[in-house]
Amino acid sequence: MRIRSLAALSITAIAALSLAGCTGSSEPDASPSAEVSDLCSAAVASGDASNAVSVSGDFGSMPEDVTFETPLDIADLESTIVTEGTGEAVSAGDFVSYGIAVYNSETGELVDSVGYEEGSFLPQQVSPQAAFGQIFGCAPIGTRAVATFPATDSSAAGVYVIDALEIVPTAAWGEEQTPADGFPTVVLDDDGAPTITIPDTDAPTDVELDTLKLGDGPVVESGDTVLVQYTGVQWSDGTVFDSSWESGTPTSFVTTQVVPGFQQALEGQTVGSQVLVVIPPEFGYGEASEDNTNALAGETLVFVVDILGTQHAVTE
Repeated sequence: MRIRSLAALSITAIAALSLAGCTGSSEPDASPSAEVSDLCSAAVASGDASNAVSVSGDFGSMPEDVTFETPLDIADLESTIVTEGTGEAVSAGDFVSYGIAVYNSETGELVDSVGYEEGSFLPQQVSPQAAFGQIFGCAPIGTRAVATFPATDSSAAGVYVIDALEIVPTAAWGEEQTPADGFPTVVLDDDGAPTITIPDTDAPTDVELDTLKLGDGPVVESGDTVLVQYTGVQWSDGTVFDSSWESGTPTSFVTTQVVPGFQQALEGQTVGSQVLVVIPPEFGYGEASEDNTNALAGETLVFVVDILGTQHAVTE
C-alpha cells in the first residue's frame, strides 16, 4: 500500500483549507470572507485566472478538455461557475460528494483526479470556512466550478475543476431488512439516531452481525477510510459509551484502526447500509486484568453503524 500522490493529498486537503490557507498566509485571515456564517456569502469571486480556464465535457464525468494559457498566474483563490446546477441547494453542514480534476498551472497537464469513480473520495462537510464552501457558496448540486489555488508552502499552484455531485444523507438510506431473531432491538428517531435495547439473554461469545438496511453503494474494503454514524452500548447494562449522533456529526476512520469486531462489521458491507454488530471482549477491548484497565475491558459491545461513504486505500 502506498500513500496517495502529493496531488491527491492536495485534493483531500482542500476540504479543510480556509481562505487564509489558500492564500499561503501564516496568520488567520481577518477579512469578512473568513468569518461569514452565511454559506451563500462565503463564495469567493471569479477573477482573471479562473475566468481564463476553458472546460468541455459532461458534468459528472472527467472533463474532456481543460485549456488555459500557460503558465497561469494565480495570486488568489478564485472560483468561476462553469455550469450552474439545477439540484438541491447546498447548506452549511451538508456532506457532499465531489468529482475533482487537478491541472498543473505551469504546463496545463492533468496532475490527478478523484471522485469520479465510486469509493475514491469521501463526502466532505461544507462550511463557509472550508475551501469547498468558498468555491461553491450555496450553489446547487449539479454545479461545475473552476477554482484556481495559489501556491502554498506545501503545494504548488493548481487549477481545479470540481463537480458537486450529490448531498449525502447523514443516516443510512438502504432498503430495510427483516431483523434477525435474538439480537438487540433497534428503534430509530426521526433523524435516524438509534436507541438500542439489549435482550434478556446471555451475551454471545462470537462476533454476530445483522444488516438492518442494505445499501446500494460501493463495498467497503480492508484499509478503506469510511464515513459513518454509530452508537455503541454495553451489553451488561445498555449504557451508551460512545455515539457520533451525540457528538453531532458523522466521523471517519480507517477500518484497520478499530477493534477487530468493528472492523468485521464494516468490511464487505455496502455504502448506505446500517449494520448491528455484537462484539465479545475477545474481539473488542479484551478481558479486564492488571495490565488491561480500559473502561470497556471485559464488556460485550453492541454497535449500530450507518455506513455513509468509503474511500478505498491506494495500492501499488
